Amino acid sequence: MIEVLHDAQLPHARAAGALVGRILADLRSTTRAGTNLLELDARTRELQAEAGATSCYVDYAPSFGRGPFGHHLCTSVNDAVLHGLPHDRALADGDLLSLDLALSLRGVVADAAISFVVGEQPTAQDAALIGATERALAAAVAAVRPGARVGDVSHAIGEVLTGAGYAVNLDFGGHGVGSTMHQDPHVANAGRPGRGYRLRPGLLLALEPWVMADTAELVTDEDGWTLRSATGCRTAHSEHTVLVTPEGAEVLTLAPA
Repeated sequence: MIEVLHDAQLPHARAAGALVGRILADLRSTTRAGTNLLELDARTRELQAEAGATSCYVDYAPSFGRGPFGHHLCTSVNDAVLHGLPHDRALADGDLLSLDLALSLRGVVADAAISFVVGEQPTAQDAALIGATERALAAAVAAVRPGARVGDVSHAIGEVLTGAGYAVNLDFGGHGVGSTMHQDPHVANAGRPGRGYRLRPGLLLALEPWVMADTAELVTDEDGWTLRSATGCRTAHSEHTVLVTPEGAEVLTLAPA
């Protein structure tokens, strides 16, 4: 299903996006060595409840996971890159943490992810990983405009990631959002320009470049959810929910200034 929002829904989309941005910023600012992944999940639950939002994850049970997910936040550490299931783990200085959050507010979903290094300054490798995903996300946003094709957005992402020397996995990528978390169109992290669905004002896209340092192969953790690099290498993930507007693109999930 491809859902295009009508004008009356746009304020709700903006409110949902702003809430996701605020929660991720809060989690980033309070995470330090010793913070437990379950504490981050509990803090997310608390902030969502205060805002009247509902989790897209707790009851989520897709075919690729051992569902239901049962938590409010994806917490992926070091070699984990996607769908990290929160568990009893205290973070250490130097851990590379990716947080992915999707919630629904007033009937509209917003979805975003951030990656950062806990405590100390990132190594050159970690900074390169995170920077590549952030630059790819910026390139994707720049490619979003009415009349553009999904392939244009995918191509923009892939050009940055491959140009930085990373292999691109196409098993998981961006997607439409709206009244539900995962909708068409699928937005792969590499593609051919001029192909695919033509973008229209009112469409919400969750764009999410992610990379692994030296492989494109994923393995599934014993928890049935967490996806890790097959080689044990470090990983990074960046994501924003973007609204297609008549003028171009509006990023809804920015952290507050």
